[in-house]
Order: sequence, then C-alpha cells, then structure tokens
Amino acid sequence: MRTISIIFSLFLVLTGCSSKVEPTDSITIEDIKRDFQAIDISSGIQDVSIQINEQYSWNFRVIPPKSLEPNGNPLVITFHGASGGHPDAHKGTECYVEPGMEYLNAFIISPNADVFQWYDEYNGDQVLTLIQLAIDFWPVDASKIAANGYSNGGNATWLYVESRPDIFSAGIAMASSYDTTDPDGSGRIIASPLWVIHGENDELFPLEITQDWTEKSIDAGSDITFVVADTLSHYRPCDYVPYLQEASIWLKDSIWAD
Repeated sequence: MRTISIIFSLFLVLTGCSSKVEPTDSITIEDIKRDFQAIDISSGIQDVSIQINEQYSWNFRVIPPKSLEPNGNPLVITFHGASGGHPDAHKGTECYVEPGMEYLNAFIISPNADVFQWYDEYNGDQVLTLIQLAIDFWPVDASKIAANGYSNGGNATWLYVESRPDIFSAGIAMASSYDTTDPDGSGRIIASPLWVIHGENDELFPLEITQDWTEKSIDAGSDITFVVADTLSHYRPCDYVPYLQEASIWLKDSIWAD
C-alpha cells in the first residue's frame, strides 16, 4: 500500500494534526474512511459528500472508469475553475472532462474547493486525502496519477504537479496563468511533464503571458508541451474537448505507457 508523505501541512486529516479540517470527537478518521469506502464505484457517476467535522464537508464528483484493469486504473484529479464558493462547481464535468478523458479509462475525482482557493490548506488536505483514500480502497495504479484543470483549476494543476511530483506523474493544464519564474526572472524546472492548452483569444489570461512563462520553464529543463487552441476564448471550455482528447492520448500512450 502506497502512503503519501506531505509537505506544507497537507494530509492533516488522516494524521490527526491541527487543521481546519481536523476530525473531532463526533467524526473520527475511521468515519471518513468508512464513508469513502461506501462509495459504489460500479454504479456510475456520483456526487458525494463526506462530513469531516461539524463545520465542513468535502463535496466531490466520482467518475468511475468504464472497465477495471488488471493492474489498477489511473486516477485523475480534475480542478474546476473559479474556486471559492459555488456549491456545484465540481459537477461541471460533462462539458469537457468526461468526453475529453474517456480514452484514459481512469477514475476521475472532481473536488469542490468550497469557499477556499486551491492553494489553501483546506484544499491541500482535501486533495491529498482523497488521493490516499482512492489508493487504499479502489483499484488505482498509484504510479498513474495526474492533475487536470481549467482556468483557476489549470493553475492548481501547475501547482500540484510542481509541488508534488512524488504523487502526480503528469498534468494537463487548460486556460491557465501560472508564474514559473524565480525572482531573478529565470524559469523553474518542473519535474513531472505537463501538457498545456491555451486559447488563442483568451480574454482573461493573455496567451503571450502564459506562453512566456511556459517557455522559460522549458528552457530551464521542464518537459512541457504547449498547444495553442486556435480561435478559442476563455469562457467556452466545452470547445476544448478535441484538445483535451489529444492530451489524453499523450498521457496514456507516452507518459503512462507500460
């Protein structure tokens, strides 16, 4: 059984340390494990809510693979955009995640950021704990875990792939804007490969900025493929399905090739 080691105070739920989401006397670690284990992965797409203490619940969508593989299926954590408040944000997978990643035959978890940002401690706890629970209770191949996200979720993809290469073997970032430079202006090396998709006419995150930061990281030694989505804008994620399908082929056939 693989166990995820944590930096910057993540995964505190299952270690019992101080956190916003620390289980209390009324909700124990075993309660959280039991509720996760009760998810029926044979019954199709499900929206799950797990109470973690008196104040907070983790709300997330589970998309099971079409079939189970002998050595375990991949796992993708997909991050929704505009984190910080919408209770149904994690449910927007039908538009591009499901058709775009069908080729992977992976377990997909789409967590809700609640009122926090993806980089906040609360969501660090949530993301890494859900990964550990999936490894523990589902037939997941722990060597094939990827991050994916759109807009602010794309930024989260960069963040988690850069900070946790021990967990995420790759990432697919879409419509993102993530500064890869150090104070001296040089690019940082990101250990795990990334496939970055960006709309030519992105109104929120200008193409030139994302491309510049990406190229600086590539120059530093990162393995990043940068794809410009011709004519596409920021606010039509459904239009990116063919680009996500292309990225999924890269992920399965190149990064996860046996």
